[in-house]
Amino acid sequence: MAIFKGAGVAIVTPMHDNGEVNYEQFAELVEFQIAGGIDAIIVCGTTGEASTLTHEEHLDVIRYCVKTVAGRVPVIAGTGSNCTETAIYLSREAEEAGADGLLLVSPYYNKATQKGLYAHFKAIADAVKIPCLLYNVPGRTGCNILPETIVRLCRDTENIVGVKEASGNISQIARLAALAEGCVDIYSGNDDQIVPIMSLGGLGVISVLANVAPAQTHEICRTYLDGDVRGSCRLQLQAMNLCGELFSEVNPIPVKKALNLMGMGAGTLRMPLTEMEPANAERLEQAMKAYGILGD
Repeated sequence: MAIFKGAGVAIVTPMHDNGEVNYEQFAELVEFQIAGGIDAIIVCGTTGEASTLTHEEHLDVIRYCVKTVAGRVPVIAGTGSNCTETAIYLSREAEEAGADGLLLVSPYYNKATQKGLYAHFKAIADAVKIPCLLYNVPGRTGCNILPETIVRLCRDTENIVGVKEASGNISQIARLAALAEGCVDIYSGNDDQIVPIMSLGGLGVISVLANVAPAQTHEICRTYLDGDVRGSCRLQLQAMNLCGELFSEVNPIPVKKALNLMGMGAGTLRMPLTEMEPANAERLEQAMKAYGILGD
């Protein structure tokens, strides 16, 4: 059974002005997501600035998320690393904290061959019992998990169940779906490709857009899963301009700015990320108004 179907939010980690994690505001963001009908919460991923959290902070945020969600929707913890032993440590701790699943990004900087990727992910999955999703985002990691490797991992390892596909390569994702024959749960990792990937058998999205529009992102997926492909496509197209502006600078710079514009208190970014350029922020604000999530 899939960890979830529909829209999962890749939730931001709100910060105080001094750079410390703002747990009180994190709880408010969780409640905003659940009230909006979100189907899963993915914590400590790229959007959650996991790369600049210490291991202690990383695990504290996961624990706090699990406690705050309290079983209302699945919590999937980002525990990937370019060091296999570090990923195993984080994954075991997240499982102990009560996470419902794990999101494992491909190794970055040192990268790996396909043989190395297989060994890396299998070692992590073998160290835990909860289901694992691979995370393929070669634009950020410089490392592409090929369809053959994903399918092999899902067939050989009981608790590797799927992939967040953020390669942007629809042809590669179509090949994955063809090779998988249903053994891989595929989620879009790009908000502008929800419907295209669901049309290839995908189960939904792990979304940045959902941070500011949980109900709308959920509705794109729910409408598709209910069989109204044309309606889902219409909703997808309505969101395209905002999706573009949310990636006008490196994620999560724009989405934190968007949440702050909404009065949601996402706070500051950790270096080396910096505040959004004024011209880009103005376009983002206009896109939010046009989409109906920010008043005039």
